[in-house]
Amino acid sequence: MGHEHFLGILEGLLFAVGDEGVSLEQLTEVIELGKYEVEVLIGQLRDRYEKTDYGLAISELAGVYKMVTKKDHAPYFKKLLESPGQKMLSTAALEVLAIIAYKQPITRGELEAIRGVSNDSIMKKLLLFDLIEEAGRANTPGRAMRFRTTDSFLDYFGIKTIEELPEINEVEMLEEADEEVTLFR
Repeated sequence: MGHEHFLGILEGLLFAVGDEGVSLEQLTEVIELGKYEVEVLIGQLRDRYEKTDYGLAISELAGVYKMVTKKDHAPYFKKLLESPGQKMLSTAALEVLAIIAYKQPITRGELEAIRGVSNDSIMKKLLLFDLIEEAGRANTPGRAMRFRTTDSFLDYFGIKTIEELPEINEVEMLEEADEEVTLFR
């Protein structure tokens, strides 16, 4: 197989793993090449993205590689989110965002334990629109990535600090009041 073929495989793998990323060891096992060869491929793919007008980049944090959007394009994602024709965040996305806001920093696993469902596509959208960001790795086995809200999150909801969010008991009281109104209709 040719060099370009392996670059395509690497690109596809990085796309497929999404926000979780993939380690060099995993890549060498899957692509069946040595560490050095995979590192060269990563470097070439990284260079390809950096030397062109691609909207993607290769990120490496704590030995985990992943495909990310370029930070200097974030204003465009935000503009898309805020455009009149753009549908507002779904109820599920708002739920995930609320959990992250109140429990931050939080891992995907912790989030999934709360919601009971996978949140991958929602997380990708929230990351894409710069409403959440990576917040380092948890000090647990597997060192899962943790997430937190961003300054764009504050702007989106018109607040200056995370402390301006309503207290959880205020939210629960509002939900209970809404349920009572619904019961009496």
